Amino acid sequence: MDETTIVDGETGQKWQKVRKRLRASLGADLFNSWFGRMELDRNGGDHLVISVPTRFLKNWIETHYRDMLYRTCCEEFDGLQQVHLQVRSAARPKAPGNKAGRHEEPSRQAAGVHHHGMAQGSPLDPALTFDSFVTGPSNALAHAAARRVAETPSGAPVSINPLFIHSAAGLGKTHLLNALAWHIRKHAPARRILYISAERFMYHFLSALKSRDMLAFKDHFQSIDVLLIDDFQFLQGKTMQQEFCHTFNSLVDAKRQVVIAADVPPRQLDKIDERMRSRLVGGLVVDIDQPDHGLRRAILRHKLEQARRKDPSLMIGEEIIDYIAGAISGGGRELEGALNRVIATCQLIGGGAVSLDMAARALRDLARPADSQPVRIDDILKVVGRHYNVAKADILSPRRARSIVIPRQIGMYLAKKLTPRSLPEIGRRFGGRDHSTVLHAVRKIDRELQKDEKLQREIALLTRIIEQR
Repeated sequence: MDETTIVDGETGQKWQKVRKRLRASLGADLFNSWFGRMELDRNGGDHLVISVPTRFLKNWIETHYRDMLYRTCCEEFDGLQQVHLQVRSAARPKAPGNKAGRHEEPSRQAAGVHHHGMAQGSPLDPALTFDSFVTGPSNALAHAAARRVAETPSGAPVSINPLFIHSAAGLGKTHLLNALAWHIRKHAPARRILYISAERFMYHFLSALKSRDMLAFKDHFQSIDVLLIDDFQFLQGKTMQQEFCHTFNSLVDAKRQVVIAADVPPRQLDKIDERMRSRLVGGLVVDIDQPDHGLRRAILRHKLEQARRKDPSLMIGEEIIDYIAGAISGGGRELEGALNRVIATCQLIGGGAVSLDMAARALRDLARPADSQPVRIDDILKVVGRHYNVAKADILSPRRARSIVIPRQIGMYLAKKLTPRSLPEIGRRFGGRDHSTVLHAVRKIDRELQKDEKLQREIALLTRIIEQR
């Protein structure tokens, strides 16, 4: 097969379009971490050969982004059948016209101290401050803990260390870490603070390995006064975790502040060493729950006030705010997205007040039906018990008969999939069980669904019955 080495021209233009698509899909931070030094080596017509500088990057992209990379390449290269990823030789010169190796700096300000260009922090969003964080019952403790850390005077004893904040996506973890960073930078500029995602931490670790500068890497991280780690659940690799554990222990033992945010609590970080999980639990672990109706209204009012500063002509009444708060059950990101749709509708139709019908049309593919009710665990227990002819008391009991265990596990699985309840709460509602029991049940049913068509039909039927109650 005749292969063509990438040069300036049509092939190079297509490759740059692939990079732009990936950057738009992933965001600047993730793109720079994992795809910034990716290069197109050859275009073989029905296949591409793409190279990265390290085996770790190759393995990471193949594990997490292979499908996305292939789909994106297919959008630009017609007739593509395969994408081959390889580790390139350090001595190989960069192909002409290929800008893949150029590191692209984020547009937002990065929070981090620098040591010979190493360990630059992740971008900070200037809009994410304590002033813009709307509090309610579901996030009050996390907000108060973050403020306590931020307001601790320089040189004062560290009272909360580490602080571990966990929640589902979009509920405010990143907002609090950004707010904490901005507050310290403003009120205690002498403190050395680093806000960084787990993926960027891994990127800098790999860079230090490649440049054989691990000593400077270690010294740099251990000199930080306040370390803020976001998306901690993405930290992977035994060597990577060992290095972070060493960094973490050094900072905590030296009474330096560490704040970590993740999608799950420490005990559910299965890929993290048990000793590390134990140290994380040794600090303060707080969760952010789904916002209630009142908090959703407050968030929407705050977002609307921000929008009105840019466009004072916006006319969105309280009944519209009530409708969005009732129709959207997610967190701040989903609420902001829904409000933006309504605002766009208001602006595109030529101004004037937004009616309920107009808002409903704008949100028809996002909002749940007005008469629908959130799924309750009690509903799940009733439906599952009736379907399998098992009494609710037996499902909640400690009995281990197979005829009871299977419905119990299916009930836990449905509770995890159909409700916003946390694993510990589901465990409590299923007879006071531990969250690890719920996690085991969910994973077991997930595995069985991959190969059992009868179970797939049963789960689909139970889901429809529960959602239509």
